Amino acid sequence: MNTANPTIDQTVTSAPIKTDKVKTTTGSFATIRPHLEVTGPLADRYDEILTPDALEFLAELHERFAGTRHDLLAARLQTRVDAANGRDPKFLSATESIRLDSTWSVAGAGPGLEDRRVEITGPTDRKMAINALNSSAKVWLADQEDATSPTWTNVIEGQLTLFDQVRGQLSYTSPEGKKYEITNKTTPTIVMRPRGWHLVEKHVTFVDAANRRMKSSGSLIDFGLYFFHNAKKLIENGTGPYFYLAKLESHKEARLWNDIFTYAEERLGIPYGTVRATVLIETIQAGFEMDEILYELRDHCAGLNAGRWDYIFSIIKTFRARGSRFVFPDRKQITMTVPFMRAYTELLVATCHRRGAFAIGGMSAFIPNRRDPAVTEQALAQVAADKKREATDGFDGSWVAHPDLIPTARYEFDQVLGDRPNQLERTRPEVSVTAAQLLDVASVGGQITEAGVRGNVLIALRYIESWLRGVGAAAIDNLMEDAATAEISRSQLWQWIHENSVTAEGRRIDSDWVEEVLDEIVDGLERTPTDRFDDALTVLRTSALEPEFPTFLTVGAYARFL
Repeated sequence: MNTANPTIDQTVTSAPIKTDKVKTTTGSFATIRPHLEVTGPLADRYDEILTPDALEFLAELHERFAGTRHDLLAARLQTRVDAANGRDPKFLSATESIRLDSTWSVAGAGPGLEDRRVEITGPTDRKMAINALNSSAKVWLADQEDATSPTWTNVIEGQLTLFDQVRGQLSYTSPEGKKYEITNKTTPTIVMRPRGWHLVEKHVTFVDAANRRMKSSGSLIDFGLYFFHNAKKLIENGTGPYFYLAKLESHKEARLWNDIFTYAEERLGIPYGTVRATVLIETIQAGFEMDEILYELRDHCAGLNAGRWDYIFSIIKTFRARGSRFVFPDRKQITMTVPFMRAYTELLVATCHRRGAFAIGGMSAFIPNRRDPAVTEQALAQVAADKKREATDGFDGSWVAHPDLIPTARYEFDQVLGDRPNQLERTRPEVSVTAAQLLDVASVGGQITEAGVRGNVLIALRYIESWLRGVGAAAIDNLMEDAATAEISRSQLWQWIHENSVTAEGRRIDSDWVEEVLDEIVDGLERTPTDRFDDALTVLRTSALEPEFPTFLTVGAYARFL
């Protein structure tokens, strides 16, 4: 290992929970001890997660790192302005020496992460967690991000799910009386994914030393609660505190995570380098800084993941108003074999293996349907082809979203890996990827069709409605949709409208026509008294049909509706 880097079902409303405050004076200015105030309603066992000591730890994380987080989010805004003004991302000249230096490597796999050939991803509600843990996957990606709607219930009860599993006491009884328990003798290694830097937790307020109040960071809340309660127990169990890091846009954002890991380890008396992080390369900006991201996290890094859906969304978002060169065809035509996606994945594998880091593949959206053999056959065929390509390209493992897909994915990786746990030895020296190849969107070709427009409207609307009800991973028309795929759908609609795109059938795409499509779809829905389609319509119109483009549809929807 290298040296340290230099550089709610039944709830009871309660009074806010506060950490202890200590007033002091500095010159003529009164100050207080930075603290958190919990304003979300409290339900059964929430006090086991929101303990005074845990809140104190979270307050320390915010005091030390919230300012840097704000600065980095501001830097993202400047990057978007630069892109809108015609400046393309590029490999950084200032960090060329890091890319050219062949002597450094990352920490690599921690205990329990040596073999990652199949990982199952999903939300942290108890039923879905038990199904994932009873699967034959090597890793469970416990997702508090894109697959979880960040309701207060989901955030805290997800932490309770993880708390119980780490202690071997996880179970669940459905409203119908069905009992779910862990039956596997050996369960997948847990890798937890906290929310991205851009998301806040509005039910927890951080009050700084100057008595200024601000919403807390969703990232720090998710990471901090999981780490504080479980890190030592995970180590005792033979694994460790492992994380997936989402939505990073620069190596400086990776440096912030590394600083947080270092502080958290020291604060809890855990050896330096115990944490392992796998970074999702799911923004075009991060695609140009893979080496630098690995370098910043090198003592805490296990690898990178090809987060395909958010990566596509990031490209649409970044270049949404840059003309026809960056206009995508129908979503289903943007496959992993188009040139710019091939360049992205080839670069990822080569970069990772050169540094001793795992390269983890993405998730095919196809899912089986146990009531429809034809749908299942198609899903298995699509997944088999996807995983065969990844294994052949050098990936060490990949994701699935459904337990029934694990045997298919595992078979394709077994064919390449055999008894080896990974293929880190394949350094892919023949790979040479240019900036132009990463940005070669025009080579996708394809067409925009009326069916593609209608499909995007339907998927975005139905997913947003599901998300507002607290369900962050939704099976829609035999595809697993999450926040990333919904973002693709709504951002394509916005781009097609603002670029005056025309369908293959000759119809110009404008907001009036999309409104007509929306009306038709809504008229055909089976409505219930508890559905959230009216609110979903508001979110979709705001994020796809207005002149301004919200950076993430979930930010405004969370602030207004959750």
